[in-house]
Amino acid sequence: MDMSDLAALTDRARSLAAGGERRILGIAGAPGAGKSTLAARIVERLEGRAVLVPMDGFHLAGAELERLGRAGRKGAPDTFDAAGYAALLRRLRHPEGPEPVYAPAFDRALEEPVAGSVRVAPDIPLVVTEGNYLLLDEGPWAPVRALLDEVWFLDVDQGLRVRGLVDRHVRFGKTRPHAESWVAGSDERNARLVELHRDRADLVVRLR
Repeated sequence: MDMSDLAALTDRARSLAAGGERRILGIAGAPGAGKSTLAARIVERLEGRAVLVPMDGFHLAGAELERLGRAGRKGAPDTFDAAGYAALLRRLRHPEGPEPVYAPAFDRALEEPVAGSVRVAPDIPLVVTEGNYLLLDEGPWAPVRALLDEVWFLDVDQGLRVRGLVDRHVRFGKTRPHAESWVAGSDERNARLVELHRDRADLVVRLR
């Protein structure tokens, strides 16, 4: 994606924000595809007319993953509160009254979700949300797609994505061998699942 692509995507997002009522744009893709980076740039370029609400704020806490025996699969679909995410999207689509809605975020340094981190004022016309599983059509994820006005799927060179993902894990505390093992196992299983649902997106964005 070059700057002309970014300008076109920004214009597309801006047209959603101009619709006269709250809209929600989803950005989906495999782990490490660049979802959070693109989402943040779109929000920045809309200059106060959009807010970023990440799906990752609905990670289950580490203690709960340990209790459930899922800590070794952190990032898989059943390691999130998908129903809670869908409930938040419903609140965001239909804000009530003058009070803001507060959404959770995910702190990568802590590797934990943090409640009440993102303020969404009632006059914000566009919410941008990004995550792996926006297009899943099964289980508690199934309602999510219908709650999004538009979804973009990020398609990126797989080798580049994997290398960047390993580097990110290392930056946040894993040893490189552990990071490589985690990406080859857990992250790539999740990536294959995400890829199966790309045809439910409105737009495929090819990142170079």
